[in-house]
Amino acid sequence: MFIVSEEAEDLMSMAHQLQDKMVMYRHHLHAIPELDLSLPKTTAYVKEALESMGLKPTPVGESGLMVTIGGQHDGKVVLIRADMDGLPIQEETELSYASLSGNMHACGHDMHTSMLLGAAEILKANVAQLRGTVKLMFQPGEETLHGAKMMLENGILDNPKVDAAMMLHVLTGMPLPIGQFVVPEEGGAISASSDWFEIIIRGRGSHGAMPEAAVDPLNVAAHLHLALQGILSREVSPIDNAVLTIGVMEGGSTNNVIPDTARLKGSVRTFNAALRDKVETRIREVSAGIGETFQAKVEVIYTRGCPEVKTDGGLNEQMRASIANTFGDGSYIGITELVPGGKLMGSEDFAFISQAVPSTTVFLNAGNIEEGYSYPVHHPKTMFSDEVLHRGAAAYAAFARDWLESNS
Repeated sequence: MFIVSEEAEDLMSMAHQLQDKMVMYRHHLHAIPELDLSLPKTTAYVKEALESMGLKPTPVGESGLMVTIGGQHDGKVVLIRADMDGLPIQEETELSYASLSGNMHACGHDMHTSMLLGAAEILKANVAQLRGTVKLMFQPGEETLHGAKMMLENGILDNPKVDAAMMLHVLTGMPLPIGQFVVPEEGGAISASSDWFEIIIRGRGSHGAMPEAAVDPLNVAAHLHLALQGILSREVSPIDNAVLTIGVMEGGSTNNVIPDTARLKGSVRTFNAALRDKVETRIREVSAGIGETFQAKVEVIYTRGCPEVKTDGGLNEQMRASIANTFGDGSYIGITELVPGGKLMGSEDFAFISQAVPSTTVFLNAGNIEEGYSYPVHHPKTMFSDEVLHRGAAAYAAFARDWLESNS
């Protein structure tokens, strides 16, 4: 049984005191969502907030920010990360601070950023307790899977060198109490890799009344769609997890003409590098074979997005201990209690960080159906409860402090 310590009570008290400030941050950021790596307003606002605390944020690549807190005592370096970008979704909520720009914070990144700003202020006020250094990573471009890799290439894990990392992500529309944490139990992959592909089929068009004169790319596309599904159903073990989705099939412009070209677009998600490589190879081979069978030329354009998010068993254990010590018994559940198998098919570009240094992830429920939060993330009507902002800030700060203490 965990009893909340005096240190944890002090941390939570400060988080509560910062609640109104974090609500202000969040409402401002929610109204100005920006996309991909171009976040001039968002980055300027976050930079100003950090500087108002007496901190000195450093630019990292395009729109990224980094700030360090601690270093008064020799020790290791732990990174805590928040993503800042929005989605190209027209918001359909009736919030007083709703975005009117055609973009929307429909994945809760405004929540993450506000929580990390709160954590920055908590950590700065408790800097004498830090047995090492905390590095805060404010990241653009998560939704496009560009940002973490960009910041990695620009040295986010160096100077000082990062030893461990942690991310937080809010949930909504879940059958959990608002404020409940979800923590991975075992180490290993918890979120899928994400790749996408385009297949261009070049045939020979003709009048619809003379199919013998054509090489019909639509016929090739139909056979190819079915054949690609056979990769999963017949070449991947049922105990492995993989998704191959065709999201676009297009070609032709009228009902009595066989077109010259057709196109398929799709995505692939897996949980290990070997299977990821195998699926790409088989997409290329199956596409070439179907094209040859029907005398069409087939080109596959395959783009790697991000790898799977890995978690470290020891860091997961530290996360569970920090959450329980800060918030008490019953404050979290294991991820397998929410998702059978403990793996999410969605993707997250924190994966690049987790492949480079030992990492952990915590989820925080910010809305349930019973209280009117009926829509999932990435929906134009999705909403998140401001009530959990202080809990997220405290979780960021507590994990960073506790991990440094445990590894000093």
